[in-house]
Order: sequence, then C-alpha cells, then structure tokens
Amino acid sequence: MALTVPPPRTPLPAGRDGRAGGDTRGSWSQWYEQRLGWATAGVAPVRLLTGLRFDALVVPAAAGHAALRRVGRTGPVALMGERMSLLVAAGSADELPGLLDWLEWGQIALTLTALGTDGRITAPPPPGRPGPPGAAVWLRPPWPPHGQEGGPVLPALSGFGSRGGDAPDLVRLVDAVATECHRARLTRARKRPASDDSAAQPLAFS
Repeated sequence: MALTVPPPRTPLPAGRDGRAGGDTRGSWSQWYEQRLGWATAGVAPVRLLTGLRFDALVVPAAAGHAALRRVGRTGPVALMGERMSLLVAAGSADELPGLLDWLEWGQIALTLTALGTDGRITAPPPPGRPGPPGAAVWLRPPWPPHGQEGGPVLPALSGFGSRGGDAPDLVRLVDAVATECHRARLTRARKRPASDDSAAQPLAFS
C-alpha cells in the first residue's frame, strides 16, 4: 500500500519577536501602554518604568507573601524569582525613608527597597497571557477597578495620590512589609551556627 505524504503545513505568522505564532513581547508593551498608560522599555524582557504612574516596594518573596496575608487591599503585586514588587502610588519611594522613621523602623536594617524615578521592574505577561518559563508573574493583577481608566488604584499616603480616598493605605502596607522583613532577618539569625561570629552581633527590635 502506497504511503500518502501529507501536504506541507501553512506556517503560522511570525510574531514581532521572530517566534512563530503565540504571544509576543511587543504586544506586552502595547497592552501596558494602551490599556494602563504605563511606560515600558525593552522587549526581551519588557520592563515597566517606575516613578511615572507608580513606584514599587521591592522585598524578598517570603516576606512579601507573609505581608500580603496580613493586609487587605493592595495595588498590583508582581513576583520575579525570589523578589516581590508591590506597586504603590508614584512619589512613594521618596516618602519611604521618612515613613519608616515615623513607624520607628528607620534605624533597623531591612531588606526593603523602593524604586521611583528612573527605576524599572520586569514586566510579567499581561493577565491571562502565557509567558516563557521563569518569567515574572502577577500575584495581584493590575486590572483597573470597575472599568475605570488610568490604571488600578494604588496604595498611597492619606491625601496623596489617592482618588476620592479609595486608595489602599500605604502606611499599613509599609509597616506590614517592614515587620515581615525584620522577622525573616531574626529567623535567619537564629538558624546561624553558633560558630558564626555574625550571630553574636546585637539585633535591633522595634
């Protein structure tokens, strides 16, 4: 019986990044820029620019997960490897040192940083779209609430950056994150071998 060779398959159209079919990194940028009005840079990977429409609190993933269990509403939250980025109102990065001092965390070494002007974070795929292995992911996606234009409501100081007073509380979020960062530091210190000289160093408490 003769074998019938099937005709060649029609190739799928190539995406903007050169890959056949599938989602493209260029379309990610378009989604963020057109849907949310967020500035982006680069293609592989796409980066979201901070200091314009939002800033970002960057913390270890474990501390971030613990903080999210303690607080209610937040802004969008992205996870990239072992680091978590919590999006907050633009200008919050400049307010963070003073806010930590006011909350009595200012003299304590914390694994908490803030990205503002000229900063950037790795963009996860837009919600509902697949990404390559190891890509950043949205833990709390940036959907505008109730169809509002201009992006999601972001944590802000009272009277600063909030829309009609409906923004989540930045003070509570920073305090929760700082608490969990410090708690993780104390846990690591307890687990150090007794021979580790650094374990003898005093730790600050709030």
